[in-house]
Amino acid sequence: MPKDELENPRFQFAVETGEEETRLDRFLSARLTQCSRSRISRAIQEGHITVNTAQVKPAFRLSEGDMVAGVIAETVSPGPEPEDIPLEIVYEDDDLVVVDKPADMVVHPSQGHWSGTLASALRFHFETLSSTGGPTRPGIVHRLDRDTTGLMVVAKNNEAHEGLAAQFEQRTVEKEYLAIVHGKPDHDRDMIDQPISPHPNQRAKMAIGKEGKQSRAAQTFYEVEEAYPGFTLLRLKPRTGRTHQIRVHLAHIRCPVVCDRLYSHSKQLTRTDLAGKSAGEQTSEVLIQRQGLHAV
Repeated sequence: MPKDELENPRFQFAVETGEEETRLDRFLSARLTQCSRSRISRAIQEGHITVNTAQVKPAFRLSEGDMVAGVIAETVSPGPEPEDIPLEIVYEDDDLVVVDKPADMVVHPSQGHWSGTLASALRFHFETLSSTGGPTRPGIVHRLDRDTTGLMVVAKNNEAHEGLAAQFEQRTVEKEYLAIVHGKPDHDRDMIDQPISPHPNQRAKMAIGKEGKQSRAAQTFYEVEEAYPGFTLLRLKPRTGRTHQIRVHLAHIRCPVVCDRLYSHSKQLTRTDLAGKSAGEQTSEVLIQRQGLHAV
């Protein structure tokens, strides 16, 4: 590799026959032998590397003909500044901690969200966190959307991080959510088995996509916990972990999550909405103003 490429490795590679189904980070590790895999993974997570111009995760599986392009930054991005943000600690031991993430909190720094993140709160409350995910993701093994509340597992050291990440990748971790949705599904319990891909026109959204190289298989099991006039409380167990998976799948079966501004366009849920028009006493008391999705 030329000297200038080592100092500032910019590249564009086409995926060849025999390289399909290879993880993106492993593919680049084989091509960019002077760069560590952790450095490559960090560049992918920070959006410096794309597949067919789209941002993906390090574990993204490539297809023949995919075009991988990007740049490996010369300097390591600084980590988030510690911020004294209250955290609800559900469990803690020497290797990991489980926190209950509140609504309206971004997990790690990103464009437009450089402060007030879970990562900054973790840096303040814990002396040691894993560095496997890179400096901008201290201890972060998995993530929840900004307005999704609930439990997140955080690694205190790299050994715990790698073990947890392997469990998530191998799908030996059972994830469970509760959701309040509009309408009622056709069945009391069912498996939604529909692939997901980036939305063709709106960058912030995902969509059901049966064709295309960026389409990924996705399965979500649901069962009805309780039905109300016009709404249903569901318990969900996603078998895969695609971006916006639960939200996209529920919108697909015409039962979008309440107050999900991307996929249902509703902004709030009042007690009157939940009680129905036939309720004797009407009240406009607002119950929630963020998407009704919670990781348990």
